[in-house]
Amino acid sequence: MTAAFTFPGQGSQAVGMGKALAEAFPAARAVFDEVDSALGEKLTATIWDGPAETLQLTENAQPALMAVSLATLRVLETEAGFSVARHAAFVAGHSLGEYSALAAAGSLTISDTARLLRTRGLAMQKAVPVGVGAMAALLGLDFDTAVAVAQEAAQGEVCQAANDNGGGQVVVSGAKAAVERALEIAKAKGAKRALLLPVSAPFHCTLMQPAAEAMAQALADVTILPPAAPLVANVLASPVTAPDEIRRLLVEQVTGTVRWRESVAFMASQGVTHFFEIGAGKVLSGLVKRIADGAVGIAVGGPNDIEPAKQALAASGAA
Repeated sequence: MTAAFTFPGQGSQAVGMGKALAEAFPAARAVFDEVDSALGEKLTATIWDGPAETLQLTENAQPALMAVSLATLRVLETEAGFSVARHAAFVAGHSLGEYSALAAAGSLTISDTARLLRTRGLAMQKAVPVGVGAMAALLGLDFDTAVAVAQEAAQGEVCQAANDNGGGQVVVSGAKAAVERALEIAKAKGAKRALLLPVSAPFHCTLMQPAAEAMAQALADVTILPPAAPLVANVLASPVTAPDEIRRLLVEQVTGTVRWRESVAFMASQGVTHFFEIGAGKVLSGLVKRIADGAVGIAVGGPNDIEPAKQALAASGAA
């Protein structure tokens, strides 16, 4: 199989995402209804009608992005014959997208995933008071250099490489003052750009330990089944299928580095040529081209994307 199904993370959300799919396809609408029911509220109204500042709250953005991804996948299954078990060599997701990937592969139910992501979003926001932490994108530095920048900037505070996105894009996370120091150090080391990100908390660093503990507790009570296709885990950049290992890695992921560049490179090394980004936005599709020579990123998020995705699956040889 030469296809991988990938799922976007926070930052890809936009008011109105998934609405056209739900209006056109009952299978998509059913996913949004299930998420609303699981959360006991009309998250769908926020997804489709905003306001944007409410959707962007971590506690809403995380289950919302998962809902759009799974609604999109259900349409691909019913209208284009997609099957995780038959067509995906691997599934993978960027940060919260890892939960979407597991729901797509049947490891988690959609209802459990929605509740877990609501818990995760609240816990991540609560872990660090607003204004205490920060995140910054360092552009034009390789990962090892960015790690060295973070270490030099720490000066006794937390500053870590949070996301290795590929294509010379690394995000650092930690205490606000340390991250601000990292901006200046990165520029001195030749970064093309170094800028603070508009996020509400310093994700994927040790300051998130309280959130990791909250997720350990939440995940302990949830059934996790072996995925229909191996999950390439964020913190390992290699495949896992054992439920207990998946549970452990989901906890580690809260404080660990999202090793996206290595994850995509691993899948490409295993023969994956077509990376389907299922859900909102086109971030992951753009990164694929910068990580894996000759690989194709196909973003699928609206009704007009379904037929081209079907053709791309056939062209990949996976179908």
